[in-house]
Amino acid sequence: MSYGGDGVAAGYPADGPERAGIRLKSVLIVDAQADIRAFLKRGLEKEFGLVEMVGDIAAAEEIHRRCHFDLIISAIGFRDKSGVEWLTELRQQRSQTEVIFVTAHADLEIAIAALRAGAADFILKPFSMEQVMSAVHRCMDRRQMLRQVPVLNGRSRQLNDHGGLIGECDPIRQICQMIHRVAPMLTTVLIEGETGTGKELAARGIHRLSRRSGSFVPVNCGAISPELLESELFGHVKGAFTGALHAREGLFSYADGGTLFLDEIGEMPLSMQAHLLRVLEERCIRPVGSNRETNVDVRIVAATNCNLDSAVKGGSFREDLFFRINVITLRMPPLREHKEDLPELVQYFVESLSRELGIPAPRICSADIGDLMAYDWPGNVRELKNVIERCLLLNAPPAQCLSGSLPGTGQREAAAAPGSLLLAAVEKKHILNVLKMKNRNKSAAARELGISRKTLERKIQAWGTA
Repeated sequence: MSYGGDGVAAGYPADGPERAGIRLKSVLIVDAQADIRAFLKRGLEKEFGLVEMVGDIAAAEEIHRRCHFDLIISAIGFRDKSGVEWLTELRQQRSQTEVIFVTAHADLEIAIAALRAGAADFILKPFSMEQVMSAVHRCMDRRQMLRQVPVLNGRSRQLNDHGGLIGECDPIRQICQMIHRVAPMLTTVLIEGETGTGKELAARGIHRLSRRSGSFVPVNCGAISPELLESELFGHVKGAFTGALHAREGLFSYADGGTLFLDEIGEMPLSMQAHLLRVLEERCIRPVGSNRETNVDVRIVAATNCNLDSAVKGGSFREDLFFRINVITLRMPPLREHKEDLPELVQYFVESLSRELGIPAPRICSADIGDLMAYDWPGNVRELKNVIERCLLLNAPPAQCLSGSLPGTGQREAAAAPGSLLLAAVEKKHILNVLKMKNRNKSAAARELGISRKTLERKIQAWGTA
């Protein structure tokens, strides 16, 4: 029995390669080159119980309809259809078969397209069988993570509150899928999105699923003065500058073996951007005042709420650094674009915050959800969490805690208890206190409040407060 002119390797041990309790028993090889197929067959038939080989996508589709394969090793370029297009169709059909691509062309765009389509790995020709088996073992590690961490569990509540996203809409589902795929790799990831959309949660999810042994170390590039940022990141030796009474390790050293999360990377000074680019390329750091370099094993995840393309064109962000960190990009959608997830988010925050505050969880009625759905949420999920916490603390419905921001809620507020009419004053006092605590820094106050700077400025203008 044969397919595409190549024989079936049968009669080998039933159990394929095993790792962490995961077995892969069957493999399909798809490549137009007969010598590549033969080379892969000789190496893989010692490990797999069933090895099938075909020379084009049409034959692969035919055999895949009739047989289950644990693994597919495929080229990308074919006359009838590309391997990436076929993989996209397989994923649309809910196929969970692992796919490793082999190609002679080191094209970054093709590699990214393959990963986005759902490829488990990417191998460049010419390759050795050791490289192939390493990729196979990575596939098994990936399957083991699926068992241990239910990232895709049918409801899209893929990650928990210790570093996760909640939602069932397509954008959130796609982000969770990408987090799962890129997590085991060393690839630098850039996360884009407005303030409060959950960029750090996504970064923590990437670290947690990466199985790296080191720590997750977050740093806000916009919150540290340019003079101190180099020392904070790379450390310094004793006497490096005035006040350096003791040597100190930097955040890169603390993140060694783990993940360094560079939030608001668009705020990083140009001089530091050059240092960061060198670290990313050389994988070593030099503390301030030192002549010695230290190797570091740090995975970089960066985030920004600004348009780095525009920053590059405006000269405030280095183009070479942008290309270096923009390998895989995740865009966190604003809450207004996935309001269908709002009821689940509200329920989650009500339950978790009630436990934290030690108070009974109130019942959220459909009218409350309707009011929340009518709001545009400029502060996104962070603002929603703050509003829910305010509701619990004040024992007030969401419409009142939004202080008249909702259209058509005036009558409901007027009919509320007399004490609720003071809620606007409570909000004003709270915001002004936070603003004072942040030394009138509106950006920092807005982040603390979970709203955008524009929303904060609009409220301050309405109050007539400078």
